[in-house]
Amino acid sequence: MKYWFSSFALVWATAGVCAEPPVQNSQLNAVLFYQLLLGELNVRAGEPGSGFAIILDAARKTKDEALFQRATELALQSRSGEAALQAARNWKTSLPESQEANRYILQILLALNRIEEAGQALKTSIFSLPIQEQSAAIGSIPRVFSRVQDKNFAAKVVEQAISAAIKNPETAASAWTAIGRMKRDAGEIQAAAEAARAGHAANNKAPGPIMLALSLLNFVPGEVQAMIAHYMAGEALPDLRLGYARTLIDLDQMQSALVQLNLLSKQHPEFAPGWLFLGLLQSDLSQTLQAELSLQQYIKLVGNTKGLDQTGGLSEAYLALSQIAQKQGRLAQADEWLSRISPDSDPLKVASRRAALLAQQGRKLEGLKLLEQVKVSSPQVARQKALALSQWLREDKQFNAALTTIEEALTKFPADTDLQSELAMICEKLGRFDQMESLLRGIMKTKPSDPHAFNALGYSLADRKIRLDEARELILKAIQLAPRDPFIQDSLGWLEYRVGNTTEALRILEAAFKARPDAEIAAHLGEVYWVLGQQDKAGTVWREGLMLKSDNETLLETLKQFKFNP
Repeated sequence: MKYWFSSFALVWATAGVCAEPPVQNSQLNAVLFYQLLLGELNVRAGEPGSGFAIILDAARKTKDEALFQRATELALQSRSGEAALQAARNWKTSLPESQEANRYILQILLALNRIEEAGQALKTSIFSLPIQEQSAAIGSIPRVFSRVQDKNFAAKVVEQAISAAIKNPETAASAWTAIGRMKRDAGEIQAAAEAARAGHAANNKAPGPIMLALSLLNFVPGEVQAMIAHYMAGEALPDLRLGYARTLIDLDQMQSALVQLNLLSKQHPEFAPGWLFLGLLQSDLSQTLQAELSLQQYIKLVGNTKGLDQTGGLSEAYLALSQIAQKQGRLAQADEWLSRISPDSDPLKVASRRAALLAQQGRKLEGLKLLEQVKVSSPQVARQKALALSQWLREDKQFNAALTTIEEALTKFPADTDLQSELAMICEKLGRFDQMESLLRGIMKTKPSDPHAFNALGYSLADRKIRLDEARELILKAIQLAPRDPFIQDSLGWLEYRVGNTTEALRILEAAFKARPDAEIAAHLGEVYWVLGQQDKAGTVWREGLMLKSDNETLLETLKQFKFNP
């Protein structure tokens, strides 16, 4: 403690060992020394409550902040919230300017679930700060209140506590952002959007309201899109433009995301993460030449930036470049990109990519062995490994082996919906349609907001030309949940084709393929072209599909059906 240290320093200086700097006498006298010693001995003897009382008394006598903090923490250690609150309030009374005392009072009140009192403490804490520090403190409020169970009440209390801050131009944007985050976390989405707009109106350059608006874009796009567009039309902060692009990707608005990432790379060419996401999206959209240039620019920027920890980003870039090279048949180059990946990176991802390379060279057993040898370091890795192995075996048409792998994993993770979904796909390949449907309907109940199970079952029914009205209901439900997902649009287009609406099917499939060039969508679109007598267009689309994924099962079966020789 500081008292013992001060006494020791005094003895050390008196002994003549060190003459500088001059020693400041501490408040420690024999009585206080004995009191502190007794308090600490009580703590060490397993009686923190007794130690608390002794040290709190010493804190009151000396008005020493360190002793008040020690007393408060001892009360917390002894799980006595009321005693801790008493100590913190004594601390505040003795030292009215102490920000630490304010912080402890607020945290203790929240722990005791005394939310209204916490609101008053918050108000005192925030407005006792210098004005230039208030915005940062306000920004931390949602995190401080995150453990409160009644989110709606917490949002109301916080809004009342910082109501004065929304009237001050210097703090208004931060205050509205904090209120909006609290409202969002309480499920009050409309009120959160209103707070975001108010914060942006208070300061149209402040990042907080835009970040809040981005988090709401998936829920109320009509309420926040205009303010986001207004901000993005100018010189937006690079992190915010990147965040916008990533949100658009999550919403399956790939072309809009591409526009934002291209703009980001022009406005901030030294911002490395922008090039990474641009390259990954270009690769996903089969813009391979542009993707290679973007990813290599990212690698160059990271290499030239000292102290920039981008290990994970570099791994993603190397994996993407390897996949591009593999698709183009440049297998040696693909392997060279993989060799650059740090040993600390995700071993399962690297093994999966190496296994795919070996498979393309006809060395499937080596690839499978490589996956099997990945060490399992956690339950999460075990689950991911099971999925990777099953997908490998399924794509190699070893359906029974894939079935065994997933069933074993489900004994350890019975509620895992990803494993259940993989099992459903295997069941479909094995013709066990009743089991597949049972699994998918179970996922629908567990994750009613996830569109993929609805889409999978709807597509399966449409593909088999059975229960087509039900298939439409399922696919439309999936579209309601993910309106811009090109793969779900592909399911709808395929359904329209199955029921004879070829003109509508063509419109939907052309839009889906434009949004996301994919081998399976190419198979469906080409078939519609073919039956409409547009064989040249069908051939063009099928050949493009082969360039995207030459071993896609649906595409190969379609080519065989129509006896098309690429």
